[in-house]
Amino acid sequence: MKITRLTTYHAAPRWLFLKVETDAGITGWGEPVVEGRARTVEAAVHELGEYVVGKDPSRINDLWQTLYRGGFYRGGPVLMSAIAGIDQALWDIKGKALGVPVYQLLGGLVRERMKTYRWVGGDRPADLVEQIRGYRGLGFDTFKFNGTEEMKLLDSPRAVDQAVARVAAVREAFGDSVDFGVDFHGRVGAPMAKALLRELEPFRPLFVEEPVLPEQAEYYPRLAASTPIPLAAGERMYSRFEFKRVLETGGLAILQPDLSHAGGITECLKIAAMAEAYDVALAPHCPLGPVALAACLQLDFVAHNAVLQEQSIGIHYNQGADLLDYVLNKDDFRCDNGHIRALPGPGLGVEVDEERLRHAHANPPDWRNPVWRHADSSIAEW
Repeated sequence: MKITRLTTYHAAPRWLFLKVETDAGITGWGEPVVEGRARTVEAAVHELGEYVVGKDPSRINDLWQTLYRGGFYRGGPVLMSAIAGIDQALWDIKGKALGVPVYQLLGGLVRERMKTYRWVGGDRPADLVEQIRGYRGLGFDTFKFNGTEEMKLLDSPRAVDQAVARVAAVREAFGDSVDFGVDFHGRVGAPMAKALLRELEPFRPLFVEEPVLPEQAEYYPRLAASTPIPLAAGERMYSRFEFKRVLETGGLAILQPDLSHAGGITECLKIAAMAEAYDVALAPHCPLGPVALAACLQLDFVAHNAVLQEQSIGIHYNQGADLLDYVLNKDDFRCDNGHIRALPGPGLGVEVDEERLRHAHANPPDWRNPVWRHADSSIAEW
């Protein structure tokens, strides 16, 4: 079997799909994208495609190393996301060729179902209690929301109080019947992170995500030493080599690699194993589409330290399409009491609605994240 062609499809809300075809008629799907830079990643996919067209898709390890090491310059969000999508598609092909889900090729199930959580509150956190109450009725008990809006490097006690009041309102409304993570989203600088973490402690969040930007990773162990709240990060780390340094220095309780950014299943399986060696939990980042989620689930069901799975149903980014709009086998992704069972189909287990995808590709949006500014007009972290 040989790879014959790579085709990419843009689709609302902000997704890029990759179709990898073979001369045996078996097709694999991947989701290579950097949110807001889909066309940049698309160009990288087709450049890297020169390394895989005409090759045997079953040699995933060799193809991955060729994609990574074949260029003198490597790593980073664009190249690693392009590799990730190709890697997902290769695993999809291998599983379909052998008639088994990818998790069977990786050693088989370590759990019967995977716990997921729901996003609430949007970019500027609001209406948290109302949204959580609605999702509680659907059986979810675990949530995540942004902790702050813009926050200056040195901000006022009022800004801290506003952020804490939102979290306090959730705990007051639901008591200990819900769990929630608070995402600082890299919006909080090191001078304010310690103060915010201290004030949030009484409300016992499940974790705080990206307490500071990954560029300031040296603060992870310092912040962890100052708070009992588990700290999480990883969506803006792109290879095991970046995660290696963070694991060595400590501070994170949860790693959150994105299987559409950090080299795909092949690389994230290694990252998961590294985390397990350090007794660090895994909660893959996934505010993306169905192929990305399917890839995450294949890892979740073989990684002993996987604890939570993000998924994008109803997320505030999903305007124009939602998670399952391009999926034919929707029932396989059904959440029961916040859990998804192992996808039963071969490969990644997602059947893509290619006809609808072609239609979406005819007029996709060019999504960009907002550009925020402080009151003094200086740029703010989004």
